[in-house]
Amino acid sequence: MTRLAQTAGLNDIQREILSTVRDFVDKEIIPVATQLEHRDEYPKEIVEGLKELGLFGLMIPEEYGGLGESLLTYALCVEEIARGWMSVSGIINTHFIVAYMLKQHGTQEQKDTFLPRMALGEVRGAFSMSEPALGSDVSAISSKGVKDGDEYVLNGQKMWLTNGGTSTLVAVLARSDEGHPEGTAPHKSMTTFLVEKEPGFGEVRPGLTIPGKIDKMGYKGVDTTELIMDDLRIPANRVLGGTTGRGFYQMMDGVEVGRVNVAARGCGVAQRAFELGVSYAQQRHTFGKPIAQHQAIQFKLAEMATKVEAAHAMMVNAARKKDSGERNDLEAGMAKYLASEYCKEVVEDAFRIHGGYGFSKEYEIERLYREAPMLLIGEGTAEIQKMIIGRRLLEEYRFQG
Repeated sequence: MTRLAQTAGLNDIQREILSTVRDFVDKEIIPVATQLEHRDEYPKEIVEGLKELGLFGLMIPEEYGGLGESLLTYALCVEEIARGWMSVSGIINTHFIVAYMLKQHGTQEQKDTFLPRMALGEVRGAFSMSEPALGSDVSAISSKGVKDGDEYVLNGQKMWLTNGGTSTLVAVLARSDEGHPEGTAPHKSMTTFLVEKEPGFGEVRPGLTIPGKIDKMGYKGVDTTELIMDDLRIPANRVLGGTTGRGFYQMMDGVEVGRVNVAARGCGVAQRAFELGVSYAQQRHTFGKPIAQHQAIQFKLAEMATKVEAAHAMMVNAARKKDSGERNDLEAGMAKYLASEYCKEVVEDAFRIHGGYGFSKEYEIERLYREAPMLLIGEGTAEIQKMIIGRRLLEEYRFQG
């Protein structure tokens, strides 16, 4: 048989891109990932390699200097990168979401200004929706942008910014009541602001502070931060799309493709866990034979491989649905939910196969065991995905009695 998680129907260009990315992962990421992760060190050399491969512009149209590839191609690349080290896939994910939002919703001036430099990785994007007291209730956003002449003045605190320190362009969701009378539905009075800044920590521009990195259980290397706005002034032409009140829809469009990305990450981490488990099972001997020959371990490997295949198939389906121009919130929610849950289970089974050695930082599976839980939360918890899925199912299967 061929290796797991193969994708039918790819063209020659897609296969060549994926082959190049896999080769890069095997040679440049896997050998150093655990060492860098243990030091919580930003992978500068790996990021430079991704720039050279053109991955920061993979979905940016060719007219702006990108490769103009599909969401499917991008998701399959993310799957390969997450197989090497999930943190690296996070570095390009939020950049990709911001570039996608600009492509879909930006004014022509905004596209011309940012997309060519984003394609080269010179401008790096971060995505800022969550707040400290927010959780999944986006309607409760309290950050606010107030019009003042030709500028907006932003105040508030945002949370959980991937690339918060290293980014130079942040898409920030804030409330903007201007033009939206009292009583307007919360989601209709939100605006996405494009905030340019210097990379680094501390006060990165007047009125904008990026505190130090949040110390996390896993998902290390990539910087996750807060963002504090204190009378931050930005030009009115940095409202995404040029019109206030569209921020919620713009962000949800970005989150939708982000969910495909998180599903792809889950697939990649699960693949790596399976590879580690099946390899170790053939090397470790007990009772006079490799543990892979014990039925209990074979059952685990069978379940792990089946979950890898199923999650990959759902992720590919969700990406293709989005590429077709159709609504895909149902498919994206299902793919994100299944892939993240299966990823956790496959990683845990590989951890169990390693026995006591899985608890040692010397073994790669220890890192994966700490990384997998983030996927259960990122781009919406399992409960949020179930709510989306349930509502969509009721739309499709409405009782006609």
